[in-house]
Amino acid sequence: MAKKPQGPYGRLELKAKYQKFFSLGLLIAAAFHFMGVGSYYLALKLQESDEDNIPVVRMMKYSEMGPPPSIQNTDVAPAVAVAAAAARPSVGIPVPVPDAEVAPEATIASQTELSQQVSNIPEVSGSGSQVEIQQDIQVETGGDEPDMDAFIPVEKQPQPIQQPQPKYPELAQRAGIEGNVWVKILVTKDGKPKRAEIVKSDAEVFNESAKEAAMNSLFTPAVMNNGPVACWVVIPYRFKLK
Repeated sequence: MAKKPQGPYGRLELKAKYQKFFSLGLLIAAAFHFMGVGSYYLALKLQESDEDNIPVVRMMKYSEMGPPPSIQNTDVAPAVAVAAAAARPSVGIPVPVPDAEVAPEATIASQTELSQQVSNIPEVSGSGSQVEIQQDIQVETGGDEPDMDAFIPVEKQPQPIQQPQPKYPELAQRAGIEGNVWVKILVTKDGKPKRAEIVKSDAEVFNESAKEAAMNSLFTPAVMNNGPVACWVVIPYRFKLK
């Protein structure tokens, strides 16, 4: 003989329990969705924080720099009193020489003879304040390759014209490795890369491929005082599997 259910049991009771369990299931599903979306944005935030660690080189103009410090030393050293007697100087004291040691044929040029001597002065042409020097003067600048950490003031940074994509290493593809590489490139006055150095790398397997792509790039040269100058620039390369 079947037992009767304890307490009331029917459509109204099932409807009440349906509302209760439906609300509970909706809250649990919303919590799982929020956790998934939050994990995605947290991963993006952590990746952006790694990219913010790139060393930033700030370029300043000559007009933004303050005046140089004075080379004159205003602090005068205090005078030191010496109790001992000063020694007589031994340099510059005339010593008598016998007449026999003086060369009799020595002659001294007069003022008239000195004025007639032609000095070795470069030829100039023109009149007034416009003077043109016909002799070229060579000034050595000490090379066109600045130091990697040197401060180079520029008015316009180099801009990439041709930037090929680096080759994805086969070893990294098989292992499923992804990462970023930041390369510091020395751009010459012609806009061509001369040197490439790794500044930061997530995996060493990408370094050679990033440097090869950097050396095959082409830029507009940096500009300072209406003329091209050599300058360093940092280019990031991202390796991501499709």
